[in-house]
Amino acid sequence: MVAAILGALAACTSGPPVAPPPPPPSAPTASPAQPEAPPPDGTPARGVRWVAADWSALPGFSDDRASELWPALRRSCQRAAPGWAQTCARAAAEAPADDAAARRWLMAWLQPYRVESGAGQAEGLATGYYEPLFAASRRPSARWRVAVHAPPADLATRRPHWTRQQIDTLPAAAATLSGREIAWLEDPVDLLVLQIQGSGRLRVTEADGRVQQIRVAFAGHNDQPYQSVGRWLIDQGELRPGAASWPAIKAWTLQNPARVQAMLWANPRMVYFREEPLPDPTLGPRGAQGVALTPGRSIAVDPQSVPYGTAVWIDTTEPLSATPLRRAVMAQDTGGAIVGAVRADYFWGWGAEAEAQAGRMKQPLRMWALWPKGSAPPR
Repeated sequence: MVAAILGALAACTSGPPVAPPPPPPSAPTASPAQPEAPPPDGTPARGVRWVAADWSALPGFSDDRASELWPALRRSCQRAAPGWAQTCARAAAEAPADDAAARRWLMAWLQPYRVESGAGQAEGLATGYYEPLFAASRRPSARWRVAVHAPPADLATRRPHWTRQQIDTLPAAAATLSGREIAWLEDPVDLLVLQIQGSGRLRVTEADGRVQQIRVAFAGHNDQPYQSVGRWLIDQGELRPGAASWPAIKAWTLQNPARVQAMLWANPRMVYFREEPLPDPTLGPRGAQGVALTPGRSIAVDPQSVPYGTAVWIDTTEPLSATPLRRAVMAQDTGGAIVGAVRADYFWGWGAEAEAQAGRMKQPLRMWALWPKGSAPPR
């Protein structure tokens, strides 16, 4: 995720604090990696607590266009989280007529819980991600020289698998990817973006000259540690701390083409993809929950803090403008850099504006889990 480039460089009525359990099994994630599972006894691997709150504690709740949540909510209900079955049945049967009706529905059936760290810290970090779009070719050439690969055949038997640098320099490592090419890109930095985001769209020129758009979705990684190229640039003295936005990183690569390879090798993780058709371009990629993401209404979370399929109220700001960004969203994804109690990665969608917003987003965050009334909160 771009969030990994940036962030991984890394009143209320209180009730008894509660902590979420491990998430249910899910479909393959749209992000590069998932956190490790908690211990068998259900104790959260990282400290988190939920504190019961009143709806009046949610900043900006009365201003949210809450009816926009319904497509994302109904998609999450296709893989309903434990405790959500009855609420999902109601959501499927009822379509609020307007935003006010949607807010009344949420208040009638859900209970807010302020999400805090185990030490009681209620403020965390919001970053952003998006689905990139790149031109590509089915055939390599002097122009199209950077392969997007499906997983190597021995990925499951060799852990960790070859690093990025080894694949580029060792014949034995490169041989494991021979014949696994999905398509070819122009720029190795574009491949890095695709791998960090975990999925993307390719406008592919086929061998017969036809052009079509496909999606490449996350299919695995080499089990090597993720290392932030933004952090590498800061450590090299190329960028100032706090200035490693994605636009700044791309500008640096254009000014320093001879050092791009060293920057790429600083991150040993390789992400592999599977090709998927794109019958409906209005739908986002599948997140870790296994459902399509909705621009502006889906977030990635640490599932040991907030289970997939949970409605969440976020209180943050947009990058640069500091415009309040307060709305109901669904926890539908995760990623290697999304770790901790109060941590969210906001899905902006696709296109130039989504790229610009995601690449700069690193904002303070507060969040509330919205859990079904009558259903015991996760423990």
